[in-house]
Amino acid sequence: QVQLVESGGGLVQAGGSLRLSCAASGRTFSIYAMGWFRQAPGKEREFVAGINWSGHTTYYADSVKGRFTISRDNAKNTVYLQMNSLKPEDTAVYYCAADITPYTVVARQYDYWGQGTQVTVSS
Repeated sequence: QVQLVESGGGLVQAGGSLRLSCAASGRTFSIYAMGWFRQAPGKEREFVAGINWSGHTTYYADSVKGRFTISRDNAKNTVYLQMNSLKPEDTAVYYCAADITPYTVVARQYDYWGQGTQVTVSS
């Protein structure tokens, strides 16, 4: 089992920045690829960003490329999502997830999920 707890969400104006954190506990964190997903009201959960177990490979949804950066610190069992140039359409609940298989962008293939943190971007 892996337990995931997100933090860092909040209300920010368009053009602003937030950094989300996801703290992991339980089984060895460093063996898992990690992903960030988001879900807006009335919409399906969508992939945002992913990172492989070592942190050397990252991958992003086209909608956030150049604005968001995913990173991880395996010594701290934490993955981060730095979000810059935020837009109102980025408003959603953001979830982190763990998957033993890297480079996965499909939500149902992830093994473990956090409870989510709300990000609201005002115009």
